[in-house]
Amino acid sequence: MPEARYGNAAPGLAILAGGLLLMATPGMPGSAWLAWPGLVPLLWAIRYARPGKAFRLGLLCGLVFFTGLLYWIMIVLGRYGNLPLWITLPALLLLAAYMSLYTGIFAAGLAWARPAMAPLWLAPVLWVALDYLRGLILTGFPWLDLGYSQFQNLVIIQSADLAGHHGLTFIVVLANGLIFAVLTRFLPHGRQSDSKYSQAAAALLLLAAFVYGALRLPQIDQASATAEHLSVTVVQGNVPQDEKWVPAFQEKTVRDYLALSQQAMHGEPDHLLIWPETALPFYPMEHPLFRAVTRELMTGPPTCLLTGAPHRELAGSPPELHYYNSAFLLAPTPGQPGGLHPAGRYDKQHLVPFGEYIPLRTILPLPGPLVETMGDFTLGDSVLPLSCQKARLGVLICFESIFPDLARREVEAGATLLVNITNDAWFGRSSAPWQHLAMAVLRAVENRRSLARAANTGISGFVDPAGRTHGLSPLFVPYAASDRLPLLTCPTVFGRFGHHLPLACLLLLVPIGFFIGRIGRTGRMSPIKKHNQGDSPCPPNSNRKFKI
Repeated sequence: MPEARYGNAAPGLAILAGGLLLMATPGMPGSAWLAWPGLVPLLWAIRYARPGKAFRLGLLCGLVFFTGLLYWIMIVLGRYGNLPLWITLPALLLLAAYMSLYTGIFAAGLAWARPAMAPLWLAPVLWVALDYLRGLILTGFPWLDLGYSQFQNLVIIQSADLAGHHGLTFIVVLANGLIFAVLTRFLPHGRQSDSKYSQAAAALLLLAAFVYGALRLPQIDQASATAEHLSVTVVQGNVPQDEKWVPAFQEKTVRDYLALSQQAMHGEPDHLLIWPETALPFYPMEHPLFRAVTRELMTGPPTCLLTGAPHRELAGSPPELHYYNSAFLLAPTPGQPGGLHPAGRYDKQHLVPFGEYIPLRTILPLPGPLVETMGDFTLGDSVLPLSCQKARLGVLICFESIFPDLARREVEAGATLLVNITNDAWFGRSSAPWQHLAMAVLRAVENRRSLARAANTGISGFVDPAGRTHGLSPLFVPYAASDRLPLLTCPTVFGRFGHHLPLACLLLLVPIGFFIGRIGRTGRMSPIKKHNQGDSPCPPNSNRKFKI
């Protein structure tokens, strides 16, 4: 039977699919174009599989993909967390296994839907819906959804201003489904239940995405050329992680940032200077070095400084000390001598689980020493932009750049420039800094805003509203670069209602599931009938008997 004939090759096909998807990701030696046929081997592997087997094959594909994608977790926990291999390796495998559950559910869902529904259109709907859930469950970990693999494909990413990075994922998975449908139609014994019309509709949608990108790109370039511009400098201090919080190195850290800043600004007026996440490794409102920063930066042309720093304050009743991962905006105030003055503060709203807070801390049986090494920060609660001269800054601190809704809400509140400050030193010399950058690029395109990125050890640089990157820094070197960034103000379809695409996909699964379930209750095709319609090597009129 067909299932037995393809069964031996199925695990290899699932592994191949995971490898192709991995090689398409940023920082890997492959090509982003590998994502377009990358799922085809998995679709072929589950072609005759029952849901249980399909789930296992999807899980295998996901394990290959996510273990290779997230290997940097061992660097974070081992090199910088000082945890032994017997903890870091299981931690990686557990995280990869959790992420792979979604790939397994994807494969099982397609197998369950057969033969009532072919995978051509169901696959992208189901994949995007599962991505949406992965971005919500346990506060969300939507790390490098499939659409991000295309971050350097300028033409195709332009459609992100319609439906966001989830729309790109939909397009890529739809392309996989179309390739699979064409292969199964024209290879021997490969007729499928989807019609030529559905395949034609898929091909037209893919063509429309490329045409839209080709037409939209020059429009955005023209809007950028005529918009107001702001001179922006990003500084990469390259402060070693093991020195960052040592009091003896605090003054050197500040002096290094000041020196790099003054070399890069070239005396231009109306300047925004950006330092990375926790560039000031102390509480600014309580430390004498903070006053030195504000005085020395005021000696040149009018400048605003946005810098990351921790912050603490008493709040609540009874008063309790709250800690924040913050970004401080310092600006000159007319009539107030003495340098720059605090003009605003943004507190990080999406904290890193087990890094900046401990989920379910009261019930998780974590060892005391491990708890003490983790942060216990309070969530920020405001998306209001910070005003700097003619720009309004929407700030994304580190991990926040992977959540599209936060940047969207900041732009909706009036942000004309997105700023991503981060400390990616934890990733070491892995592919993770490129993965992190790719997600930030899509925030710029979705909202049609310039984005400036300052990272402690890289990658720092600039992204224009069309998604082009400029002045990207090498990793682990001191670096500073300046650029004039356009300040667009137009809204996007994504910002108004396109961001609802993943939720729409999730809700669409309800009637789809009802339809498939109803087909199941009224009687699905028998295996003999299905095989005689083309899935079997026997011709339709064969007298060969099957034993069921």
